[in-house]
Amino acid sequence: MNISIICVGKLKEKYLKQGIDEYAKRLSAYAKVEILEVLDEKAPEELSDNEVELVKQKEGERILAKIAPDAYVIALAIDGKMRSSEEFAKQIDQLATYGRSKIAFIIGGSLGLSKQVMQRADEALSFSKMTFPHQLMRLILLEQIYRAFRINRGEPYHK
Repeated sequence: MNISIICVGKLKEKYLKQGIDEYAKRLSAYAKVEILEVLDEKAPEELSDNEVELVKQKEGERILAKIAPDAYVIALAIDGKMRSSEEFAKQIDQLATYGRSKIAFIIGGSLGLSKQVMQRADEALSFSKMTFPHQLMRLILLEQIYRAFRINRGEPYHK
């Protein structure tokens, strides 16, 4: 299975890099994982609705350019469907079973994802109704993907 995590912005925090590297290493036994960063659009703190949409659109174009044409796309969105770890594992297993060996997870920037990215997505997934920093979501997502593979293989880990 080939898993791409497409994210907006560079990761700067050393502690997050260490955690992400650890889970990427663990996952390498189960799947090929690549993290693709796209440039975040610089914007002032106060934006009009039109300016927000313009920022999301520009970031969205960069995201869309990184998605493989045959990838199953899962956009992380606060209003997406919530799943338990076991349900998520089952979904990953079913995608692999039915020939969807390329999965792209999309993590937007601080303003969220553009309409175009959401239209390209096969589904929207929410980890919580809470808002998390998009950099932290990389680590949380990698941990859950790793957990899913462990669950699917009946290996100890998920408690």
